[in-house]
Amino acid sequence: SVAAILGIYEKMVGAIANIFKEFKKSVITLLPIVLGLVIGAVSLLYPLGYFLERFPLPTVSIFVGLAIGGLRSMLGRVKGKPTSNDVIALSIPLVAAVLICFVPGAGDVELFNIGLGGYILLFLVGMIGSCALVVPGISGSMLLLILGYYKPLINLITDHLFKLKDIGACILVLGSCGAGMVLGFFLISVIMKKLLEKYPRGTFFAIIGFIIGSLPTVYVSTMKDAGMITDSFSAVSLPSSPLHYATCVFLLFCGICASYTFSTLTDKKAE
Repeated sequence: SVAAILGIYEKMVGAIANIFKEFKKSVITLLPIVLGLVIGAVSLLYPLGYFLERFPLPTVSIFVGLAIGGLRSMLGRVKGKPTSNDVIALSIPLVAAVLICFVPGAGDVELFNIGLGGYILLFLVGMIGSCALVVPGISGSMLLLILGYYKPLINLITDHLFKLKDIGACILVLGSCGAGMVLGFFLISVIMKKLLEKYPRGTFFAIIGFIIGSLPTVYVSTMKDAGMITDSFSAVSLPSSPLHYATCVFLLFCGICASYTFSTLTDKKAE
């Protein structure tokens, strides 16, 4: 989503899809992005973890604001009066992204002693999860929650791998899921590259639809992770303080202003 908002999505997906054909050129394109990912992950992992644990809704409001403010640059890629095809291309992903919030979870699965079929299923789950790495606006955590693999995988890492327990089983589980994710990552990148080449306008409208539809999904996914609501929405326990929601609105506005300003400066520099 961030890559799409900043106008580098086509470039990034093209580099990933062509990495075996144009290795040197692709690496040069992807290197600063990968460096940024590593530096951002290392420097923000603990601060973000801290704030997401204690103030989940205000924290995600910043990111939702960044997405909203950045839509200005996305809309600039699809100038002109929208056609009926454009509306369809935007509406279907938007509705799909919203409805994914309400799909009931399958229940947590068992990751130990699962047999060959279980590892094949993990591989397929990894491929499905890789959609979130390539297609903007799709929540990977929400997909894994629906499939019943999110909490078991997190628990596997925190309760077993980090504590050096059942290392062999952890490697098999994470290796199967990771292999599916890597294969899916490259396959979906190739598909997105072809779509952007053949149907750029419709693809961009679909991306905008996914991003807009994902905004409520981000809040729902965060509330589920924080235990504020259950997977079936049968129990709801939201903060009661008006200051809490005022902070959410303020940080949302800050995020909108920040990304709008950044995208405007980026466009001016490009010109």
